[in-house]
Amino acid sequence: MVEKKEELYRGKAKTVYATNDPKRLIITFRDDTSAFDGLKIEQLARKGKTNNKFNYFIMKKLEEAGVPTQIEELLNDNEILVKKLEMVPVECVVRNVTAGSICKRLGVQQGLELKVPTFEFFLKNDALHDPMVNDSHIISFGWGTQEQIDEMKALSLKINDVLKKLFDDAGLILVDYKLEFGLYDGKLVLGDEFSPDGCRLWDKNTKESLDKDRFRKDLGGVIEAYEEVARRIGCPLD
Repeated sequence: MVEKKEELYRGKAKTVYATNDPKRLIITFRDDTSAFDGLKIEQLARKGKTNNKFNYFIMKKLEEAGVPTQIEELLNDNEILVKKLEMVPVECVVRNVTAGSICKRLGVQQGLELKVPTFEFFLKNDALHDPMVNDSHIISFGWGTQEQIDEMKALSLKINDVLKKLFDDAGLILVDYKLEFGLYDGKLVLGDEFSPDGCRLWDKNTKESLDKDRFRKDLGGVIEAYEEVARRIGCPLD
């Protein structure tokens, strides 16, 4: 039986613990919510439970579609057992519709449906505000190999195909999202989480935000929106 040991890392919304199995970790999803690289922080009741179960549901859907993930077992409302990964220190961002930073960078209006999805790499570094990087940076600085880059891109776009349909069937637009990958026994595996914290989801008819933009923009009803998305896609929260 896997047992929780010492705390290894405390992030903005999750805490990672060692276990008695050196190849397994336990992740606790907390009620903490942050934005703007940790400058805005609040606690929202039920948030940890909602994101934990949402993430487990999505990861299982992706595994069914042939995407390898670090998920092992849902332990309780707020905790999950995962494989211990050697994380690649970049985020993969896929966009189907323009919103957020790309509008500021390129001077385009929000809400443009893109002809094909865009794919971008960003270095995971809050102090530097996660700057955009390219394949050359990743290889030159030893963050990953060309083979890993190609695989991250292919998996990210495969995930897009799976999740766009899942959310579309639920009356939602998958605007954009970020992913993180790591290595397990030398194999690239999807890690971290997929929840409304790390993606944009709009109601198909009203274009209402049902994601963390509600927190960023002080719109209120953050957890209620997360729970509504979970309900629509058939993700059990109880």
